[in-house]
Amino acid sequence: MAHAIEITSFRLKDGLVAQDFLAANADVEPWLRRQPGFRSRIMVEHEDGTITDMVIWDTARQASDSASRLMRELADSPVHEVIDQTTVSWTIGTVFHQSP
Repeated sequence: MAHAIEITSFRLKDGLVAQDFLAANADVEPWLRRQPGFRSRIMVEHEDGTITDMVIWDTARQASDSASRLMRELADSPVHEVIDQTTVSWTIGTVFHQSP
């Protein structure tokens, strides 16, 4: 079965580091695990400070539905306060090839 990857890239607000972002995700992690189609999540910190947050889903529709619910259901989450919202880039793509 094909799966999808949700990729969000952004910078943190001035003075914050990747560990601040991780701590702010305390309510997001368990919420994601309960979502239909959730497979895994990977967070990457680049040398320039950009964070890439990748979530693997069974389908692109599940990824999109979950993203919409997250913004409503976790609107008060601390995670939104650590992200520089002007730098957010978000996309979902369906995997068409994967090497073992």
